Amino acid sequence: KLAMEFPSEDISLMTTSPVIKAVTNFKQVSKKLEEFDVEEQPSSLLGKRYPNIKVIQSGVKQLKSDEHKIFTEDGKEYMYEKLCLCAGAKPKLIFEGNPYVLGIRDTDSAQAFQKNLAQSERIVVVGNGGIALELVYEIHGCEVIWAIKDKAIGNTFFDAGAAEFLIPKLTAENRETPIECKRTKYTMEGSEEKERRRAASDKPGSALGPDWHEGLCLKGTKEFSHKVHIETLCEVKKIYLQQEFIQLQRTSLTFPKEEKNVEPDEVLWPVYVELTNGKIYGCDFIVSATGVVPNVKPFLDGNSFAVGEDGGLNVDKHMRTSLPDIYAAGDICTASWEPSPVWHQMRLWTQARQMGWYAAKCMVADTLGESIDMDFSFELFAHVTKFFNYKVVVLGKYNAQGLGLDHELMLRCTKGQEYVKVVMQNGRMMGAVLIGETDLEETFENLILNQMDLSAYGEDLLNPDIDIEDYFD
Repeated sequence: KLAMEFPSEDISLMTTSPVIKAVTNFKQVSKKLEEFDVEEQPSSLLGKRYPNIKVIQSGVKQLKSDEHKIFTEDGKEYMYEKLCLCAGAKPKLIFEGNPYVLGIRDTDSAQAFQKNLAQSERIVVVGNGGIALELVYEIHGCEVIWAIKDKAIGNTFFDAGAAEFLIPKLTAENRETPIECKRTKYTMEGSEEKERRRAASDKPGSALGPDWHEGLCLKGTKEFSHKVHIETLCEVKKIYLQQEFIQLQRTSLTFPKEEKNVEPDEVLWPVYVELTNGKIYGCDFIVSATGVVPNVKPFLDGNSFAVGEDGGLNVDKHMRTSLPDIYAAGDICTASWEPSPVWHQMRLWTQARQMGWYAAKCMVADTLGESIDMDFSFELFAHVTKFFNYKVVVLGKYNAQGLGLDHELMLRCTKGQEYVKVVMQNGRMMGAVLIGETDLEETFENLILNQMDLSAYGEDLLNPDIDIEDYFD
């Protein structure tokens, strides 16, 4: 966006990775819903497309905001007029520095995971967000103990009802063939591959796209397909290496089978996980899919940024941080403006793309001294994704976020086919969850945006025999 607006200005893109993430197959599903794939491309392609963009492949060592200077890890320094920080977030690991704990956030960590899984018989997955959901569904040939702190799976996106709707897919032995992935993958060869290996493994790579597991063979050593056991309402209390565990002289458990007492495990595992519910399981490794923390560390030293409660850099409604000429967008920032009643920030690909685009527009407007309105993508929270091979659309305050007790829910569910939930407040629709091919997203999006009083329709709003779209189109 910046390169298009300022073709004669020099624009530098600083990145630790030899590849960039490009949005492809972009599709506007409705006014607010966007679908797209995220593809890795060589950074040289960007320079070919926009001659005024220079890609600098190095990490940032220090930012001196008072001097408008950036110092890179390769010992160079760069001056800037305006700066936008888009350094994303890092996986929030349950235990730092343990070789048996893997965090998944970027393409590199996904590859490390795949390598480990190929030799594994049992893993423990900790976390309950989007990556944990996808992971548990995609893994076969390996026992999975899934530890979640909530009562139901997928708490970030769903309520207990939606979780119940999805669970049969987890235990189904016959898996349908996944829909073919349209995205082409760019893999590096030669010098760039060496470069990537040389890059320190603790550096956060570029975040995974919405269908990151496509093309990865997530298969363990066993012949069965799906074996998942969920431990709810618990967290990891302690992790023991094999020797520590033997010295403890405590008992670990076998993989739980239905309606049988759990027996002590005779197998010796490389690592053991003790859960807060008292149970101990041995496994080959642990996946920490417990969310992310904004990657602010390289920028804080010597700079007095205002930082949000979640650790991100506070930005105003023009994506400006608290320091002059510095903007931020995506996972690294915290939206500190007064949000629309049906929008909230969530560290997702869709929002990162919208924020990046809008931040560029704001940088252009500020440079030219023009005023700019808030981007319309921040009017309504809208996200479309896929879980367990179902299309999933979440709109507005889909889990009644911040509505307190003053709301009611309406549900419609056809087992194995669709799950529709709407959140109502004072007769107005505030949010919705749509799982399956419901074709209701556009209608519901409009109803949430225009805040029409729907009290007169009552339960008929979700009556499958009434074509609701005809009412409101």
